[in-house]
Amino acid sequence: MRSLTPEEKRVIIDKGTEYPFTGIYTNHKEKGTYHCKQCDAPLYRSADKFDSGCGWPSFDDEIKGAVKRFKDADGRRTEIVCAACGAHLGHVFEGEGFTSKDTRHCVNSISLVFRKDQATTPAKTETAIFAGGCFWGVEHLLKRVDGVLTVESGYIGGKTPNPTYEEVCSHTTGHAEAVRVIFDPAKVTYEVLAKRFFEIHDPEQINRQGPDVGDQYRSEVFYTNEQQKEVALKLIDLLKAKGYKVATKVTKATMFWEAEAYHQDYYERKGTQPYCHSYTKRF
Repeated sequence: MRSLTPEEKRVIIDKGTEYPFTGIYTNHKEKGTYHCKQCDAPLYRSADKFDSGCGWPSFDDEIKGAVKRFKDADGRRTEIVCAACGAHLGHVFEGEGFTSKDTRHCVNSISLVFRKDQATTPAKTETAIFAGGCFWGVEHLLKRVDGVLTVESGYIGGKTPNPTYEEVCSHTTGHAEAVRVIFDPAKVTYEVLAKRFFEIHDPEQINRQGPDVGDQYRSEVFYTNEQQKEVALKLIDLLKAKGYKVATKVTKATMFWEAEAYHQDYYERKGTQPYCHSYTKRF
């Protein structure tokens, strides 16, 4: 079971409701499956999602057996919960005529986690993990490299299992804000990605990146195999030979914990650009 933030608990446990048109999945159109935020059970398919204009994600069908229905205490509405763990999802309505199924599951985005359809993923992929300050900017800029399939923001390098953002910001867990990059090695090499990483953040800063200060903002490469380690160390040596006082650590990857949904695709959703990350040619 995932550890929930106070806002997630307000909706998922205490049966609250997020404000309309504020959820990250309201206008979400990617192909894949929506899972329960608390237990990760699959709940809805993107093929069953439609725009009802209500301000919350709408689905006209659920994955068979994934959702349970209960009458609200007031007897007027029908609550829907995750059948696996009982997490509050929202409410279901019938007879509105939006689709041929005549059903609308009105679901809080905060109750969901989206998993992309992997049908087009190459047979062979590799994983790279980088920490270089606020993960919003690193994620945003690495996504633009040809050959990168997905980039997830998360936490790594600490001692607390499944940490929350608030716990990481308390400087008690030891985690770094990081990104996990899944890439196609037939289209882009790890060295190209690592070079880009060193060119989209300042590797000379210690426990900070621009205005963001703290150990979670440190510069660190988390290698997943020995070849990645060798590449990272080689690039650091090249930068040092150029006069850079590189502070970047190179560490064997441990468990990567995916960050909360509101941290994913942050700049794409906001329609803005990173405030402390930009490209600087160093190689």
